[in-house]
Amino acid sequence: MSRPRATRANLLAALLAVLLGAGIAAQVQLTSQRGLDELSQSDLIRVLDDVSARSSRLDQQVRELEATRDRLKSGTGTAGEALEQAQKRVDTLGILAGTIATKGPGITLRISDPDRQVNGPIVLDLIQELRDAGAEAIDVGGVRVVASSFIGDRNDDLVVDGTPVSRPIVVKVIGDSKTLSSAMTIPGGIVETVRQKGANATITESSLVEITSVHRPTEMTHAKPVE
Repeated sequence: MSRPRATRANLLAALLAVLLGAGIAAQVQLTSQRGLDELSQSDLIRVLDDVSARSSRLDQQVRELEATRDRLKSGTGTAGEALEQAQKRVDTLGILAGTIATKGPGITLRISDPDRQVNGPIVLDLIQELRDAGAEAIDVGGVRVVASSFIGDRNDDLVVDGTPVSRPIVVKVIGDSKTLSSAMTIPGGIVETVRQKGANATITESSLVEITSVHRPTEMTHAKPVE
């Protein structure tokens, strides 16, 4: 009887090791340099702050995975506990990486911009403010935004990861709706900035926001998880 349990434990430990590797690989992806040469110094500073915040989140995920893996290897964790923890980590990493659809409370921000004055740097500020306010998932114009997403301009078009975003700009965000809404409407915040550009922003709080768009992560060519 002891041999099957040991085998199962080894398999579960291997599964958690894979998940740990996925977390590390996702953190490596945060350093993507795509499009950075097109950003101003202030934009680069904001990107760096955002990367640091997202990196801290992933560091925490890695530590939790390591703790679960170590408990399993030592025999103090049950198979059921390990499977439950593994599934939670899969879901969490999937949401952070933008590779799975998600839903929850949040807000929908609609920006009417007839003069097309709301550009990439403004939307980059918007995303930074949302993440500072605890946003867990963001969709801009049907494109899932992740840590490595590039937001910029192409002629008069706003583009997210190379995809033009139509106007009005619709931003779906999952997180605490009150906190997110307050962050958008504070003096000097994004709503005020948008209005100064001749555009209008409306915020709708909801107990259920669905984000079905997913991000296709870049395949790692050189970076490998440390075992």
